[in-house]
Amino acid sequence: MKLKGQVTIPAALRARHGLHEGDEIDVVEEHGTLRIVRVAGAESRGQRLVRHMRGRGSTKQTEGMSTDELMELLRGE
Repeated sequence: MKLKGQVTIPAALRARHGLHEGDEIDVVEEHGTLRIVRVAGAESRGQRLVRHMRGRGSTKQTEGMSTDELMELLRGE
């Protein structure tokens, strides 16, 4: 059974260990001590962002355009 809860990890420790909002972790007890460990195989923050954004940048107007053409359109050149 998997329960969800919230634990605040200090910002300095999150930065030092590369933890980001939404990262999956487990809390493991070893010899009376709790350890926080990253879930093996879990998506990284970047992978979640790419999955979320995939397919959102294409419209009928921009379909098939080169990067240069898209930049020109976005910049109004």
